[in-house]
Amino acid sequence: MSMPKTILLIEDEPGLRLTLTDRLQSEGYSVESTADGEHGYEQAAGSAYDLIILDVMLPRRNGFDLCRDLRQAGVVTPVLMLTAKDQTIDKVLGLKIGADDYMTKPFEMVELLARVEALLRRSGAAPNPAAAHQFGQVRVDLRRTEVYRTGELVTLSAKEFQLLRYFLEHRGETLSREKLLQEVWGYTSTPHTRTVDVHIAWLRQKLEDDPRQPQWIVTVHGLGYKFTG
Repeated sequence: MSMPKTILLIEDEPGLRLTLTDRLQSEGYSVESTADGEHGYEQAAGSAYDLIILDVMLPRRNGFDLCRDLRQAGVVTPVLMLTAKDQTIDKVLGLKIGADDYMTKPFEMVELLARVEALLRRSGAAPNPAAAHQFGQVRVDLRRTEVYRTGELVTLSAKEFQLLRYFLEHRGETLSREKLLQEVWGYTSTPHTRTVDVHIAWLRQKLEDDPRQPQWIVTVHGLGYKFTG
């Protein structure tokens, strides 16, 4: 059974927010919502969603600024923008700053659902979808070799990035130190070295909320390490 697609709805009109949430949930989507642009940015930058539905007119941070800031932070989640304005300049601006589609209020719910389905299908069929990974507040772009945490660029050494990439490609597997030394460092023998432990400690410092109680790169006592993101 596949996981439901997750949608973040950023809309300050209570009636529309409730209506959209109910309808999207009835269609089998998992929906989180907020009425505030600033809070919406924090949610969108800090967690992984399959789609963002974004109103233009929002308190504290408008939809155009929010979308632009997300794209600059490396978030590539598809964005469907909603606006009450029916002006060409708004549509052009919305698409220029990184929105994927655009709907003018009022709209038919059937059309919105069709747009949502199309955007999700398009993003799911994108070439090499595994090139981008997100876990918690961390986003990894393998193509650009960039890592972001809460929207901020994280500086990793080449070996730290290679180690993280290996974990991402083998998520859920328990990996021994010997296996990691062989695959990431290219050692054919297994020297008595704390290289793996040291690099994992550095990754935890940079990526975990609490490096002493790691959530993503966990120790499997007596066996090695496992990535759980």
